[in-house]
Amino acid sequence: MTAAWQTSRFAIDLARPQVMGIVNVTPDSFSDGGAHASTHAALRHCEQLIEEGADILDIGGESTRPGSPAVPLEEELARVVPVVREAVKLRVPVSVDTYKPEVMRAVLELGADIINDIWALRQPGAMEVVSAHPACGVCLMHMHRDPQTMQVAPMSGDVVPAVREFLELQVKALTNRGVRPERIVLDPGVGFGKTVEQNFALLARQAELLGPGLPLLAGWSRKSSLGAVTGIEAAGERMVPSVAAAVLAVDKGAAIVRVHDVRETVAALAVWQAMNREQHREETRQ
Repeated sequence: MTAAWQTSRFAIDLARPQVMGIVNVTPDSFSDGGAHASTHAALRHCEQLIEEGADILDIGGESTRPGSPAVPLEEELARVVPVVREAVKLRVPVSVDTYKPEVMRAVLELGADIINDIWALRQPGAMEVVSAHPACGVCLMHMHRDPQTMQVAPMSGDVVPAVREFLELQVKALTNRGVRPERIVLDPGVGFGKTVEQNFALLARQAELLGPGLPLLAGWSRKSSLGAVTGIEAAGERMVPSVAAAVLAVDKGAAIVRVHDVRETVAALAVWQAMNREQHREETRQ
């Protein structure tokens, strides 16, 4: 598997799990209710996440919760561009969660490091923007249907091979355009058009998604499937199951976890790493 994720300014070391902190610059986020919607609040949140141990910042200007309406291009640019312009000065990789090629182009010109696309570059012009850039990282995510309809009619059948096949096709399309594999990370899209059972199948059988040899990003934070199995209805109260899911995903091979609760996730992964180090020592003694 790729040892580092090559991005615009950074080769991100994947020898240890990377924590991607979520920065929602939206008034209608499902998880934080728009608490960081202003540029000032979003930048303060970026600084706080870095203080808590975030390795990567993921800035998004459009909510992708089930049923959320699409945001007009000019509005998304107005939300995201001022934040990215300042965030790239914080000396950590900056990812931008967008599927619009115009937003991709604008943030890459500002120095953003990663494009994190829920549509896996399927929107017209998106693949061209990424492939034209000499070094930016990209995360390709699987989504069934679109945010407005994905949970109205979720996937049917065995989700794991379907997700793997989709991601492999998108990787092939991108590498055929000259994008090096070390720039690409894959995301199975937990909660994006899948049932609760299918989401947990993606976790239980995550190893099957590692076949292409590319790093995997897991985004379980505060998802409704965690609420379904725990009975915790409010997204903002799902910190404990979110951290548990992040650690389980890393234990099953995920290289990056995208989270709201950075401090708690970093602490939990430190425990996981300590156990792994001791396990490795024991194995080398035998």
